[in-house]
Amino acid sequence: MNKTDITRETIELILRASTATLTTVLNKHGIRHSGMHRVAPLRRGMKMAGPAFTLRYIPAREDLKTEPTDNLKDPQRIGIETISTGEVFVIDARGDDRAGTLGAILATRLHMRGAAGVVTDGAYRDCDEIADCGLPAFARSANSHANTTIHHASEIQVPIACGGIAVFPGDIIAGDGDGVVVVPAHLVEQVAVEAAEKEAEEEFIIKKIRGGASIIGNYPPDEATLKEFESGSVVQ
Repeated sequence: MNKTDITRETIELILRASTATLTTVLNKHGIRHSGMHRVAPLRRGMKMAGPAFTLRYIPAREDLKTEPTDNLKDPQRIGIETISTGEVFVIDARGDDRAGTLGAILATRLHMRGAAGVVTDGAYRDCDEIADCGLPAFARSANSHANTTIHHASEIQVPIACGGIAVFPGDIIAGDGDGVVVVPAHLVEQVAVEAAEKEAEEEFIIKKIRGGASIIGNYPPDEATLKEFESGSVVQ
């Protein structure tokens, strides 16, 4: 599925679901590795969902470095200036957090261009400023060193790895307090609907538990509980 085929309604359903619910639904579709390892939000309350716009870093090498950075040739800068509204900028840093992958100025530019978020399995510099700029941002850690000390921007909009998970351009990237999950583009419509239904079911169950009900028969729900849920719940 092309990213242009994914409707805003589908993205809204993904946003309503937790990443925990998404992993549960994806597991039922045979996708058992969807959650990025050691990638977390910079601040509590950050949530995002949108198609992936990918950037691949390779290790820096002395003969690859150019000063100053050419905004018209550097793949990272080109990507930031061409990302579409609603996309998530995903950076493959090979899990290497010895330097930041971007800082506050580039993150702010992504935000101003309408990006839905930014993700890396490396580090950011200027983390407090990035967290304050309004762009949901997820990373492995923080590091004040500039990206070119460790990383070299190689190419954009190619398949990458991030947090140990394969990411293809156009895959849906969802993030919340539990981390970041990748939903393959060809599954997103079905996963979105099933995840919304699962969220409604779990909201129903937790209300019962808060009301004093036992987990027995409710978590997981038995036939009687499911009938009770189905008779009175509607996914909005």
